[in-house]
Amino acid sequence: MFFMPVFDTILWVYLIAALAPAIYLMSYIYRQDTIEKEPAGLLWGCVGRGVLAALLSIILETIGQRILNVSQVNQNTLVGVMILNFVVVGAVEEGTKYALMGQYTWNKRDFNCRFDGIVYAAFTSLGFAAFENIEYVFQYGLSVALPRAFLSIPGHLGFSVIFGCFYGRARLAANQGRRAKMYAEIIVGYLLAVLLHGTYDTCATIQSSTSTLTFIGVVVILYIIVFRLVKHESRTDEFID
Repeated sequence: MFFMPVFDTILWVYLIAALAPAIYLMSYIYRQDTIEKEPAGLLWGCVGRGVLAALLSIILETIGQRILNVSQVNQNTLVGVMILNFVVVGAVEEGTKYALMGQYTWNKRDFNCRFDGIVYAAFTSLGFAAFENIEYVFQYGLSVALPRAFLSIPGHLGFSVIFGCFYGRARLAANQGRRAKMYAEIIVGYLLAVLLHGTYDTCATIQSSTSTLTFIGVVVILYIIVFRLVKHESRTDEFID
């Protein structure tokens, strides 16, 4: 019985270490939504879709890995690593997140401001990242919590902000009856998110001094672009209905 409180304490420490970065970034995005705050239930629904996307991604990425193995793609080469990180991981993870988010939020009455697209995408992506982070922290220990808090979790936020920016514009275009522009915004936003995700993962995977420097550069640039973009989109937000 003595060990139970100790076990509970350790469990909570692991959970807090895994969830705190995502919760902090959610609160940051929420504070930037200045015109009209989104309902808590809607935001929790986005987080839940993110968790579901993470589970679905595990299945689809396993299938993708097997296809690569059957195709005899050498994943120890740069081309093989890029195929894995762009075509399998990046395309699948960004695709599942935004497909589930879009199905859930597109016709919501609360989707009435352009910045809402960023909010929905960010909460969905951070739900995904939080679930993934719990896996990593419980599997590898607290030693991975700090680097993931500054690299992986903000990375997921960055990909989502890029897509969310285009998603909000797509909803505006749809409300204006401009269907071609609507589809173009969604496709471009998705492809940019996949491109960033694939580049991020490829640089993180390849073990070389050049890739490490590139990875650091990608992270720094992503930080600068994303937080400036969030501030700009928040400042210039508008009603779209």
